[in-house]
Amino acid sequence: MKTDHSFITGRLKSFKFAFAGAYKLVTTEHSIMAQSSLGLIMTAAGFYFGITKTEWLFQVFAIGLVLSIEGLNTAVEKIADFIHPDFHTKIGFIKDIAAGAVFFAALAALAIASIIYIPYLMAL
Repeated sequence: MKTDHSFITGRLKSFKFAFAGAYKLVTTEHSIMAQSSLGLIMTAAGFYFGITKTEWLFQVFAIGLVLSIEGLNTAVEKIADFIHPDFHTKIGFIKDIAAGAVFFAALAALAIASIIYIPYLMAL
């Protein structure tokens, strides 16, 4: 009996496309480069201060949230620029809303980082 591997091969192809998209984001988008760098710095800080497992969970979630929302923001901007390359008020409004979503994620990440690291910094 012939086995159908389409589910597995389909998932592998999806992973390949997702990895390629993540690579394109990290290597071409300056905002993702900056935020990835901050994520690496925060990861190093986590090891330096020996944060707890629960703090790691929140930190990893915050870093992933910011990078994910920034990726979506980039996609919205690219689509908007493709649809209407010239300045347009409505396109600008859409791009501002997408950037606002990144701002909210960044504020949440900043709050999480503050809650985690201020006690460690105060103890120095």
